[in-house]
Amino acid sequence: MSQSNKILVANIGTTSFKFRLFEMPSERLLARGGVERIGSPLSPWKIQVEGQEAVSGEDACPDHAAAFSLAEKHLIGKVLGSFHELAAFGFKPVGAKNISGTQVLDETVLKAMEDLYSLFPAHNPPYVAGVRACHKLYAGIPCVGTFETAFYDNVPLHNRRFPVPLEWEEKYGIRRYGFHGASHRFITERTAELVGSKKMRLISCHLGGSSSIAAVKDGTAVDSSWGMTPQSGLPQNNRVGDFDVFAFTYLARECGLGLDKAASELSKNAGLKGMSGLATGDVRDLWEAVGKGNENARVAIDVFVGAIRKYVGQFLVELDGADVIVFTGGIGENDWQVREAVCEGLTFCGLKLDKKFNATIRSQEAVVSAPDSKIQVRVIPTNEEIIIARNAWTKLGAK
Repeated sequence: MSQSNKILVANIGTTSFKFRLFEMPSERLLARGGVERIGSPLSPWKIQVEGQEAVSGEDACPDHAAAFSLAEKHLIGKVLGSFHELAAFGFKPVGAKNISGTQVLDETVLKAMEDLYSLFPAHNPPYVAGVRACHKLYAGIPCVGTFETAFYDNVPLHNRRFPVPLEWEEKYGIRRYGFHGASHRFITERTAELVGSKKMRLISCHLGGSSSIAAVKDGTAVDSSWGMTPQSGLPQNNRVGDFDVFAFTYLARECGLGLDKAASELSKNAGLKGMSGLATGDVRDLWEAVGKGNENARVAIDVFVGAIRKYVGQFLVELDGADVIVFTGGIGENDWQVREAVCEGLTFCGLKLDKKFNATIRSQEAVVSAPDSKIQVRVIPTNEEIIIARNAWTKLGAK
């Protein structure tokens, strides 16, 4: 293992690169930053070393390799000499064929990710490209990834299977998986710290541009709102979520959209964006439109809240109640109106929200349920990156 104790956690999007640099095992955050609009003539970037003022600008970043180099350039001499000094790069890949858990991202694993490009078209290609860029630029520095599916590796079989021919699962891997694993794991671990025990029934609501809900019992995931891909579950920012498969085939065949067009529309122009008719599915923009009398935006939010409540209700049955419900993610942490709407009418199971206090909470840890509520409702900002750093550090120690 490298003598270094620094791990850079990279979050890679199709046109973005965000990072956090940690000192391990203290978990001290040394720096953070990111580059947006990779591939454009000028890519805006911002980097902050802890204890110093942030620096920002615009540079040409044609690909993720250039983004890594740009970040390295602005960290040299401040928190490290170069990225060649790192103990590892940490990643949060979505999925790979027949692979889960925390893995060293070598060519075998990357090829297993390539095998699922059709399932994860917005996620796997940029991650594979980003990891290969690291291999080329920083040869010898391990790239360690914790797959989003890892948190759900022990979900009971009856909550993983689709009601399809058994051969499809055995031959093609058609089953329910699960994503946002790093976020739900952080929430599970942090909630256990806050309440003093991991022996609890927890419903973790990660609500943001991409949203999901996990049912957790005694620290282990037992169910999830996800299906086989991130296109499923709750309505997403611009992705459809749960949808009748025969409605899809009807659109593709009978309505003349064709398979590729129908799939593209459901993954890019559906969800909250599609329902609202706006150019964006950002809930902040939807609320602004609601304030101007846009009924479609109102209905989109209502559908979103309704879908959350359906899964909360399902998991209350699955867990035989709940001890804690946690809201996290950009929406869960900041949108008090969504939190209130989700918790409305749950007094039958003893949940009482402190509405006045809940309306004051933005992106901070807080208990927003009433003191006499039988189910505790918490807001906990997520920290996916620290989970990735911890897992990478443990993996390095194991090697």
